[in-house]
Amino acid sequence: MSNQQEYQQELEKVQDKDFTHNWVSSSGFLFYLQVACLVAFVLGGCYMLYTKRFDKEGNGTSSAPVQESSLYTPKYK
Repeated sequence: MSNQQEYQQELEKVQDKDFTHNWVSSSGFLFYLQVACLVAFVLGGCYMLYTKRFDKEGNGTSSAPVQESSLYTPKYK
């Protein structure tokens, strides 16, 4: 009988440490994993926006074509 009790105690110890049997530690781990993934996604998106932003030429004018009628002082035909 003592072997059965020892086995049950060892089984409980293993299950307490097991990720799938202890929902308290597993839910905390999954929460922090989601937070880490969200932070990584946001920082990655910010980095991509920063590196792929529209670069202006050295003289201060943009290289993108702009309609003359949409300028600050529009030019009409």
